[in-house]
Amino acid sequence: MKVIYSSDQQEHAPRAFISSGRLLDSPERPERAERFLEAVRAAGHDIEAPGNFGRREIAAVHGVDYLEFLETAHERWSALPDASPEVIANVHPGRHMAHRPDHVVGQAGWHMADTACPIGAGTWKAARSAAHCALTGMRFLLENETPVYALCRPPGHHAFADMAGGFCFLNNAAIAAQQAVAAGRTVAILDIDVHHGNGTQGIFYGRRDVMFVSVHAHPGDFYPFFSGYADERGRGEGEGYNLNLPLARGAGDQDYLAAVEKGLAAIRRYGADCVVVSLGLDAQENDPLGILSVTTEGFRRAGRLIGRAATPALIVQEGGYLCPELGANLAAFLSGYLDR
Repeated sequence: MKVIYSSDQQEHAPRAFISSGRLLDSPERPERAERFLEAVRAAGHDIEAPGNFGRREIAAVHGVDYLEFLETAHERWSALPDASPEVIANVHPGRHMAHRPDHVVGQAGWHMADTACPIGAGTWKAARSAAHCALTGMRFLLENETPVYALCRPPGHHAFADMAGGFCFLNNAAIAAQQAVAAGRTVAILDIDVHHGNGTQGIFYGRRDVMFVSVHAHPGDFYPFFSGYADERGRGEGEGYNLNLPLARGAGDQDYLAAVEKGLAAIRRYGADCVVVSLGLDAQENDPLGILSVTTEGFRRAGRLIGRAATPALIVQEGGYLCPELGANLAAFLSGYLDR
């Protein structure tokens, strides 16, 4: 399988992560990409660097004000007296405030949903490179009608059109999906990360030209808490084109695979001729951020189910954090997909 990867993505090395009020080391660290890269190399996949795209393809999904914030925030933040090494929002607008301020501290709260997405000196370069990996992968799929894996880091599915969150800055899967829409394709996104792809849902919630299907842990007591419920079906023209399949805490291979099959059936009914898979490996039983119990073999079987669909997929890396099985989980999924 063609693999798209750039070492520029390693320049994002976040330090801070606040979980339940505790300041911890970020689990979204450069070593994640190193583990994924080792796995695809060991499996003999063909690795290529991404092409260089301009801002137009990214701006088709993300607002100009937001992109300017991402590009300039660290420099502006660093000019503040006694600034921290990373941009971390300490105030957010909440539900009853709706004015975007000019000051970088206020803009951080406006454009960052939580404290899990600190912006460092290399964040913009890495996020842009991850988006270019997804765009290059989609271009390859459209030209060759063969599957491709975009090794994207930082991940993207928690990024809204104008807001970062949950380790994510640019929504790689959404950017690639929009590229396919522009090429005249009927697109579906299948998100199988343990966390609901709230950013992706938000981007396409009022649209019918991209169907979004998410298999994830129930958000009642789990990130992102505020979306991912089964009654969220889309809005306006998009009503009926959003499908959430939340799973109970501790669900294992059987329930996970049944939900994946249900999602694929919905995508077939929709008639998609282009599929983007947001591949999260954090549903694994030993993942430090997960609450499901999917095994490595479960990922192999999920890959096989998705691979048996008639439409070749762009597989975009989302979550999956440092545990002994991380590389094996990726290798198993890709092997299962190719074994279709």
